[in-house]
Amino acid sequence: MLALQPKHIIISRTDSIGDVILTLPLAGLIKQQFPNCSISFIGQPYTQAVIERCQQVDHFISKTDFITSHTTTKADAIIHVFPDAAIAKAAKGKDITLRIGTTNRWFHWLYCNRLVRLSRRHSPLHEAQLNAKLLQPLFLETNYTLEQLADAATLGTETSSAFSLDHSKYHLILHPTSKGSAREWGNENFENLVRLLPKENFTLYLCGLESDRTKLTPLLEKCDGEHFIDCIGKFNLSTYIDFIQAADGLIANSTGPLHIAALSNKDAFGIYPPIKPMHPGRWSPIGKHSQVFVLDKSCESCRHTQEACACMLAIQPMAVAEAINQARQRKLNKL
Repeated sequence: MLALQPKHIIISRTDSIGDVILTLPLAGLIKQQFPNCSISFIGQPYTQAVIERCQQVDHFISKTDFITSHTTTKADAIIHVFPDAAIAKAAKGKDITLRIGTTNRWFHWLYCNRLVRLSRRHSPLHEAQLNAKLLQPLFLETNYTLEQLADAATLGTETSSAFSLDHSKYHLILHPTSKGSAREWGNENFENLVRLLPKENFTLYLCGLESDRTKLTPLLEKCDGEHFIDCIGKFNLSTYIDFIQAADGLIANSTGPLHIAALSNKDAFGIYPPIKPMHPGRWSPIGKHSQVFVLDKSCESCRHTQEACACMLAIQPMAVAEAINQARQRKLNKL
């Protein structure tokens, strides 16, 4: 049985940045219930920077280290948020008292001793709310609003950040690509958005991986100007988090940087398809200053395409520009 006051709980989620961001609130919820409990988070090296920024997480453990280490891990519980057979097997071998997983994976029946019946595919709940359901074996409350979940985790800021931006302008990051993990709004829509944001009021930063450059070059060529800055390939994840936290807002498809901006309490503008389960009801950014754009219609015609989605491409840049201008006005009102 779990100790009444657990000293160490491990959360395991080894997939993408956005998925990890929407799992971080679990650490805060556990801390609220057990203030003296240490929280470790198993992740991949490419998500380490964002996990270590979470002020409610005490230790990062790489998946490889957890699986290959033969030392006993002194933990009262492990929560398998993202099912991983190798991690589940290793956790049982380390004699972790409470091993929580879902009933949907056969290996959880072998390696876990507390199973939660959870179906994500057809659930109306948000991903962060679904993650919270896995806390059931730890304590009774598992129903949270998105506002409560957003408040449960915070991303710390680096006081030594080298980014110092002119506060008289609104600094907006454009992150148009998704590496195939999400549907995209397209270069043409981003180009039209740029033309709607006057250089007198905005400085715009085009961001992405260096491998995105070929895809984004047409956008760079058409939007060249002193207020439109090429930042493609300029950051690793840690410095990108710094830059997001220094800027005022970020616009993107359903990607990790959008979720980083939201959890950093920045203006996060997300462009989404209405197709379930890719829709914002499942994957919207959680944060006090988040806003999503999605056509109010039921759509299945684009389900089997890879990136292009007619319903996303139909979202008008003017509507997005109006929301961004309103965010800029809120900033001015606070100065």
